[in-house]
Amino acid sequence: MPDDRTTATELGTALGTLPFPDLASALARRPDQLRIADGAWDRLEAISNSGRFAAELALSFANGRALLDARDGLRGRTPLTIEWTGGRRPPGDEVAPIDLRIDHVYLVSCKYQSDILANASPGRLFDGLLATSGDWDRTDWYESVASVELTALYRACVSATGLTGFPPAVSECSRDELVALRKALATRAYPDAPSRSAYDALCRAVSAASARRWSERLESSGVAPETMLWRLLRIGSAPYFVLGIDRRTGAPARFRIADPWDWRDQFTLDAFAVTPAVAGQPRVDWTGTYRSRGDDRTQKVAGHVEIRWSHGRFAQPPEAKVYLDTPMADLPGYHPLESLVRSQPSLWSTVSPHGRDGP
Repeated sequence: MPDDRTTATELGTALGTLPFPDLASALARRPDQLRIADGAWDRLEAISNSGRFAAELALSFANGRALLDARDGLRGRTPLTIEWTGGRRPPGDEVAPIDLRIDHVYLVSCKYQSDILANASPGRLFDGLLATSGDWDRTDWYESVASVELTALYRACVSATGLTGFPPAVSECSRDELVALRKALATRAYPDAPSRSAYDALCRAVSAASARRWSERLESSGVAPETMLWRLLRIGSAPYFVLGIDRRTGAPARFRIADPWDWRDQFTLDAFAVTPAVAGQPRVDWTGTYRSRGDDRTQKVAGHVEIRWSHGRFAQPPEAKVYLDTPMADLPGYHPLESLVRSQPSLWSTVSPHGRDGP
């Protein structure tokens, strides 16, 4: 079940695609086009009435209206059916996290809360190259690529916190022991100089090993660097729309995302590079250098991957969080939605806001 903020932004976006003057009018009518249960309607009304997410609801409704008005979007045509995934996992492979499906054709990904492109296991990214299925390292990534440094950090933390009776390696700890260690390390910084030094060594080792594994896999797998960049940018087999906010700039995000055919018609990838980074946690930077076919101008798209523990230190195996460093408006294949100047109000009069045949 999605949280209240997610519910507000995704359903607010959906209602914005219908010809209501504002969100309150849409909520009062509960239009049949939006296929959600009464409980979801009740929850959305309660969220709206609380005023907690007024700004998010206003922006999401405006984003939905932008899709309705867009030349590359609905072109002023009122949707007949809007389906909401409601946080459910897709039944098959899916490159983009689709939240709304309009008239069985228009796919929408709502991006309001995070600038994370993907949240995968390190093995799936560095060995599996973000494929949706395959065979890759599914063990603890720190243990796999930097076991010596991980053990040194673990022992330094046990010593610094004064815990006793712990095994010599973190892999031998019970669940209760890991919980106790995590609670003892609840402060933001590591407790003493030896543990901080050990963590710095772990960061360097994991960053270097992850970048090396990624580069070697790209060279040996037969997966083209172009395909890797498409996966990072969430460019899939079919076009879709991203509606939300660009957290790097604060601007509304309203884009049509190209498919690989469109991308190749417009761009050529010259290079894709990954490098270990020096940061406060294990990190790998990635950069794509490409040219626009129209003017042959060379440009770059950049991002980074943070490899960090899930739910706190020593709690669960690390995750690989893929971030964008380039603003969304500058991404190759991300096309801003352009408004369609409407001079035919009859486009809206053919279908009632309450349903095909009116209330």
